[in-house]
Amino acid sequence: MQLKPMHAKTISIPALALFTLATLSTLTACGGDPAPPETGPNPALPDPSRGLLPSMDISTPTEWGDEKPTVPDGYQIEAIAKDMKIPRQPLVLPNGDILVAEGSGGGNAPAKRPKDVIAGYIKKQGTTSVKPGNRLTLLRDDNGDGRYETRQVFADNLNAPYGLALIDDTLYVANQNALVRFDYEEGQTRASGPPETVTDLPAKINHHWTKAMTAGPDGEFLYVGIGSNSNIGERGMDVEEDRAMVWQIDAESGRHKPYATGLRNPTAFAIHPDTDQLWAVVNERDELGANLVPDYLTSVQEGAFYGWPYSYWGDNVDTRVKPPKPEKVESAIKPDYALGSHVAALGVDFSDGNMGGQFAEGAFVGQHGSWNRSVPVGFKVVFVPFSNGEPDGEPIDFATGFLDDDGNARGRPVGVTVDPEGALIIADDLSNTIWRVTPTGGD
Repeated sequence: MQLKPMHAKTISIPALALFTLATLSTLTACGGDPAPPETGPNPALPDPSRGLLPSMDISTPTEWGDEKPTVPDGYQIEAIAKDMKIPRQPLVLPNGDILVAEGSGGGNAPAKRPKDVIAGYIKKQGTTSVKPGNRLTLLRDDNGDGRYETRQVFADNLNAPYGLALIDDTLYVANQNALVRFDYEEGQTRASGPPETVTDLPAKINHHWTKAMTAGPDGEFLYVGIGSNSNIGERGMDVEEDRAMVWQIDAESGRHKPYATGLRNPTAFAIHPDTDQLWAVVNERDELGANLVPDYLTSVQEGAFYGWPYSYWGDNVDTRVKPPKPEKVESAIKPDYALGSHVAALGVDFSDGNMGGQFAEGAFVGQHGSWNRSVPVGFKVVFVPFSNGEPDGEPIDFATGFLDDDGNARGRPVGVTVDPEGALIIADDLSNTIWRVTPTGGD
């Protein structure tokens, strides 16, 4: 019998990814994720759990419709800007204007493994389809009614801007490839010219492209977070040079040095208002299970090493990293506060007391939400109470409802900042909205 020739068919990457995912998922651990990950200064860490693929569950984007996030009694939330172009980090200026960095970067990291292709495709399904603005937009409340009538592009043609800081009359912007600055005069709505480059930032591959930033308390230095180029160094440590760390940059000259190292992806910074201590939120590594490794909030100590990639949460060795370095593990310090594994914390700011009640002292944290748990976590803004300059108590949900009752994502919080009036500004890069939460005077 003569066999008929078979005609080759092409399979698209999405189809291949879904086919591979369906096939491999039968070989990974079955069942839902365990209880929600632990939080606080001393989380109980489970044993690592590894499979061919991590659990993956992307919450399907959906519209807010007539709904909006839920906030505690005594507070109200309103959308002050919609139809943004991927808002990331907001900065409140001295006159109350709000600058918003809009954009997206990265995309230059080649997939090394089939599951990288699969994970990349899956994660993309949970993001906005809007084209990134790569700009700064200024919002102004002209008459104090909380509605922000003026909306103006302050600067455009930027390269994935993320971190923002103002020192006196100079506005600093951390693009994905360089720290730049603009002259700033209070009240202006448009930059007076192109930016000046202060210093280049590591941009090779740029697996973690976001460059978080804040100004030090005296305005002399800027602190910029530079994420790793991989999960656990699988691309080789040569491409991790000057990465997975916090740079301290002289604001005037651009001279810089490593301030702290071993932080896989520091995504936002804030200065504690009473102690002047630098604090950061950090996204930790993947593929060790649903409840490993905790993303965290920590004070950033000069000269400290926080473990990446050789260990996590202090001296817990990651045996996947080769060659091991016991001497580095011995020097690794524990972070201050676990926020929960895979919550993807991308924003942090301290309350200035004007928020009132139980939210008077502590840190607000924007949690973008998980992609690598079968039961999603994050997708909210939480408040971590502080006492005497340190975290003190369990996190409190502050803005929720970004996931609807069916598990669809209506929004994903990124940057948060407290304005001088005691309002909390939240950037939502899925619905492309800026939210503003204010006290109503109720209990």
